[in-house]
Amino acid sequence: MSSTQAALVLGASGSVGNALIKELIRNGSFNPIVTLVRRPQADQVAMARDAGVELREVVVPAMAPATLRTATAEAVNSIEGGVVGLSVLGVGAGTAKLTIDEHRAVDVNLNAAFAQGLKASGRVKHLAFMSAAGADPSAAATGSGAAGLARYARVKGEAEKAVKASGPAVVSIFRPAMIIGSQHTPWLLEKVVPAFSFLTPAKYKSITVEQIAKAMVATSRHTPAKSEVYHYPEMMALSH
Repeated sequence: MSSTQAALVLGASGSVGNALIKELIRNGSFNPIVTLVRRPQADQVAMARDAGVELREVVVPAMAPATLRTATAEAVNSIEGGVVGLSVLGVGAGTAKLTIDEHRAVDVNLNAAFAQGLKASGRVKHLAFMSAAGADPSAAATGSGAAGLARYARVKGEAEKAVKASGPAVVSIFRPAMIIGSQHTPWLLEKVVPAFSFLTPAKYKSITVEQIAKAMVATSRHTPAKSEVYHYPEMMALSH
């Protein structure tokens, strides 16, 4: 891919999203960086400007699927050259307090709309998409929607399925387990869980926001030959 390709990002305002913007800027292979956000992120714009990279914000105050789909396609069409899509959009903390349909409204419906907008542009061939370890569209739809439980895994699995069905030709799916550096990860867990990593299956080891960002950017620089799922071992290999 050309070194002048652009990156179109959904979910830039979250912890992983902020790390992703920093990595896209640091990498130097993406210009412009275009973000679809509910509210302006002045610090990200300033960071990009200081690095000599253009960061354009497309403000979508009411993120409904139809609105986001249109904004995505229009954003792609406003950019010259190659474009890659990256999404780290998700509810984050508080999924236990939501109904399954409220959770789906963000994680499934908005990500599907973004994927549809990318495909509709006819110019985006690759989407890097963050899901979660254990994602499974056949998991139980009942019980608590808290992270790590069955209903959460189901919504994440449904999101993956929707994005792959409606998005670009290649979708790289990233499935982190506990995310270190996320504003939604309890401080105590961040300190305690890594100490027992030797007991944790490889795909469920904790990972930092920076490592996720580096892995997603690595696949975005050179589009993979086919859609793949990346767990901790694969993400760590990509982030070095």
